Amino acid sequence: MAKFQIIILGCGSATPSARHQPSCQVVDFRDKLFMIDCGEGAQSRFRQMGLKFSRLGHIFISHLHGDHFFGLPGLLSTMSLHEVQGTVTIHVFREGATLLKTWMDFFNHKSSFDIEYDIIEPGERRIVYEDSSLTVETFPLCHRTECTGFIFREKPKLRHLRGDMVRFHKIPVSMLQKIKEGADFVKDDGTVVPNAALTTAPDPTVSYAYCSDTMHSVRVARDIKGVDTVYHEATYDESLRGQARERGHSTAAEAADVALRAGARRLIIGHFSKRYVNGEGILLKEALDVFPQTVLANEGLRIDLL
Repeated sequence: MAKFQIIILGCGSATPSARHQPSCQVVDFRDKLFMIDCGEGAQSRFRQMGLKFSRLGHIFISHLHGDHFFGLPGLLSTMSLHEVQGTVTIHVFREGATLLKTWMDFFNHKSSFDIEYDIIEPGERRIVYEDSSLTVETFPLCHRTECTGFIFREKPKLRHLRGDMVRFHKIPVSMLQKIKEGADFVKDDGTVVPNAALTTAPDPTVSYAYCSDTMHSVRVARDIKGVDTVYHEATYDESLRGQARERGHSTAAEAADVALRAGARRLIIGHFSKRYVNGEGILLKEALDVFPQTVLANEGLRIDLL
């Protein structure tokens, strides 16, 4: 069964607290694991969730503040101790790659796996990962330092074969892939059987936008227009909107406004300030007032996108 799942490992801001770990998520796409940000404690939560280091091939870092980055050296060192093989690609700004290379050369110079660095340039919009079924692209956010968001998009899926018509027209197995891709079937006598008679429509594609630390931005909403599910930071409630802007963050209502403008089907809010010691109910309420399809991030939460 196809899988496209978001797994929350950390959804707090700034520092670890009694309620939350700093930012970290894993995208599980057809059993390939992609990590987004890596705050302190990420590797512990990763193992608690029963995830496998051997399936983690790409790590995407949105920016170089510690609550999104400090867990990465420890994670990579542990992966080497577990003798992970192959290559791990880290998508990060140039300064982050320099820091990590220094760390790994000193503490882990005999790593069991290779590390490749894909350098994200400030402000760029680029596909940074692509395989036969998925792309990951960057887009700039609006924070106090250079910060990038990531959009995970399924590629268009194959059409579904109609078994009765395939048998009726005696279509050879060698032709089935092309027909699923949209080709017509031409019989030996030249008769053309249109694809629409042989297949049904493909399943819809799904997309996910990760909006890390950012102020409210109409431009960000345009960049993620049409995505199905949005994760957007919601550090503060509306009474602290001024402080949010000063610090390069958003309120829950502002996060909801971005999802609404983007035409999303669902919003996940996170990156909560540690001031909400009794829970983030006020943040959820303010977001729901603007965008009713909102859920709170929480450590251990799994969200199926399909």
